[in-house]
Amino acid sequence: MTQFTILLVEDDRLILHTIARGLRGAGYHILEAGSGESAMQLCTEESRPDLALLDMRLTGMSGIDFARWLKETWNVPFLFLSAYNDTEIVTDAAALGALGYLVKPLDIPQILPSIRTALQRAEEIQKLQQTEIDLCNAIKTSRTISMAIGLLMQQFGIGSDEAFDALRAYCRSNRKKVIDVAEQIVEKSLGIDLSPHLKNCAARQRLKEKI
Repeated sequence: MTQFTILLVEDDRLILHTIARGLRGAGYHILEAGSGESAMQLCTEESRPDLALLDMRLTGMSGIDFARWLKETWNVPFLFLSAYNDTEIVTDAAALGALGYLVKPLDIPQILPSIRTALQRAEEIQKLQQTEIDLCNAIKTSRTISMAIGLLMQQFGIGSDEAFDALRAYCRSNRKKVIDVAEQIVEKSLGIDLSPHLKNCAARQRLKEKI
């Protein structure tokens, strides 16, 4: 079972250690920090947290400012902690994208469902973001390959199917990825010899005449 890492940022030492101890007892790996500045030092590629619990009214850098940095730098989801329960604070938390808002004092058994829900929601958001990234990359790849095929069609006087088949055959024989070769063709940094890969004799003859 995966052990989730939670970053806990609270400037009250007693509250910090009490919550940390309770969450460790529930099976979570906890990173503790007494300020936003010290919490920054804990966030690395190797120790990137799955979720952050942040006191909104930190000494020095505010919880809101640290949450904004955490989101922009590491894309880590977060819950806010506060001793105050007012509309303005809740509105600020929601506007920044907080997954929840917990009012102190906290009772560990009571907040565990909120933490589990936040972790589940964070996983769903990350999957959606990855799907969006994959879709954007697929669209970009398709557009680049289409542009390369169009240039080959224009250059060698061949149809789209033959241009694509020849491009794919060239990549196989040279052990290159189609997208890499397509990008070089579009950037005009690669001239390729398609003659061994053209199926149409007339096309091969036109290619020889151009060469």
